[in-house]
Amino acid sequence: MYQYTEFDREFVRARAAQFRDQLERWQAGTLTDEELRPLRLQNGWYIQRYAPMARISVPYGELSSAQLRVLAKVAREYDVPEPALLQDAQEKQLSLGPVPIPGTSREVVSKLKYGYGHFTTRTNVQFNWIPIAKAADVMELLASVNMHGIQTSGNAIRNITTEALAGIAVDEIADPRPFAEIIRQWAALHPEFVFLPRKFKIALNGAREDRAALGWYDISLQALRNEAGELGFKVLVGGGMGRTPVIATVVREFVPWQHVLSYLEACIRVYNQYGRRDNIWKARIKILVKSEGQRYIDKVEEEFRQILEIDGAPHTITQAEYDRVAAQFVAPEIRREPRAAAAERVHEIIRADAEADPQYDRWLQRNVLPHRNPQLRAVVLSFKRLGQNPGDCTAEQFEACADLADRFSAGEARVTHEQNLLLPWVHQDDLPELWAAARKLGLARPNIGLITDMIACPGGDFCSLANARSLPIAEAITERFQDLDEEWDIGEIDINFSGCINSCGHHHAGHIGILGVDKDGKEWYQITLGGGDGSHAGGPAAPGKIVGPSFAKEEVAGVIEALVDTYRKLRQPAGDGRSETFIATLRRVGHDPFKAAANAARFVEKEVA
Repeated sequence: MYQYTEFDREFVRARAAQFRDQLERWQAGTLTDEELRPLRLQNGWYIQRYAPMARISVPYGELSSAQLRVLAKVAREYDVPEPALLQDAQEKQLSLGPVPIPGTSREVVSKLKYGYGHFTTRTNVQFNWIPIAKAADVMELLASVNMHGIQTSGNAIRNITTEALAGIAVDEIADPRPFAEIIRQWAALHPEFVFLPRKFKIALNGAREDRAALGWYDISLQALRNEAGELGFKVLVGGGMGRTPVIATVVREFVPWQHVLSYLEACIRVYNQYGRRDNIWKARIKILVKSEGQRYIDKVEEEFRQILEIDGAPHTITQAEYDRVAAQFVAPEIRREPRAAAAERVHEIIRADAEADPQYDRWLQRNVLPHRNPQLRAVVLSFKRLGQNPGDCTAEQFEACADLADRFSAGEARVTHEQNLLLPWVHQDDLPELWAAARKLGLARPNIGLITDMIACPGGDFCSLANARSLPIAEAITERFQDLDEEWDIGEIDINFSGCINSCGHHHAGHIGILGVDKDGKEWYQITLGGGDGSHAGGPAAPGKIVGPSFAKEEVAGVIEALVDTYRKLRQPAGDGRSETFIATLRRVGHDPFKAAANAARFVEKEVA
């Protein structure tokens, strides 16, 4: 993972000290709330429904064991609300009513917990209960392990993202992390791009398979090599979710890696000049690209030409600069003696272990991923289980994961887009021991990519922007599909859940998307079908299509059940003893059978009520 330089460390410490001064002036009354607002936002501090929310930057999702332990300390000692505040919030949530679980007599009631962090789809970590008065203390604690909230908020270039397998993927063309770090350093506090028309997100993918959801970002860079074997990037611009879901447009098929900063500057400069500032809902770059089309691309190309030919290409990445940054991503040296057998027999032993324990076999299939080093594996720890909100991580789990990282993964873990943690440096000999340790902690459920491995934002339980709760609905769906045999029979399926149109849960990209909406002050939910994130399993990047009118909260889990049952009736064999996936069946037969099933489920729920 990236090793911070002394300049990096001093910058983060200085930023924490600067914010302490600003916070103290606010507490003394010399800064108003409005004057403090842009200052706290630039450091990742929001005011949410009940308390401040702190968003911590995790570039490329990489966390050291030391950072995990500091996050545990933040969760345990600072993510603690005043009792009266928690009680008031809980009473408000109780007033919204429970969510029934189909096929059972049980109901789910929101329980506002504290003392934990939340993994986001952009690989950051959020805390929901830290008092603003303690914000500076938290920033200084984070700075002690090179963490901060810079580039996690505001109308600027947000933290740069890549895929969780960056640097270790077997299908990798080039490691995207050095380029992402160069872009991060260039973008941080860039004076021209501090106040863009709207927030701005950049993603890079270095592998042949798109595992970074490139189609959904303001700017995406896909590594590739031209016919001469030279490395460069395909540039996509104008993707985004929200009220108007748009898939990014390819604006250039190839930019040499040396000039990627210059091309980014051209793209963002044109957006900064022509992007709308009069309407927040039309301020994203996707609106500009959609409305201007080729004219936007022509403007970018002209700006790029001027940067190279007239300005002298001041941001050209030299080989020396690339080498300097790439040296900070050197893979750890992992030496391991084979376990009581010749190295060539390791695969036979692992297979025998799997045959002896079907649960372990399933874990190997779903949670253990191939690695560019044939002796290593990447292992996903599942944070999707009954009684725990998707993506939440308690103080105890942060510490336990730090121990697992130290013991099995060279002290490193990575937050994934799907809100889990990945251990990227696991020796294949250690898989049985890691399985046993993770299972003991409740982090080894073999459900990665399956129906309970859903993506969900915190929703109306915490977010002031949300129209409806997401967590009790997610809990109801999780409980309904607790039978692991049934979950495996259903197979790969993406369920994504957002509490509002801002789409933090990426509902547009879900095979089944759930969106919280407000109708006359009550919680309702739109269901979409057929979305994709661009990956092999997720299918081409595409927004889902809405299934009829919205559903009441009591109906949602039943509707999901009906959609899954319809798939199981309509699916066909796909070879090798497998059935075609949910998304393949949906695209083959169309939406109509699923729409009919969803509406029939609505009728049944109303009859029961």
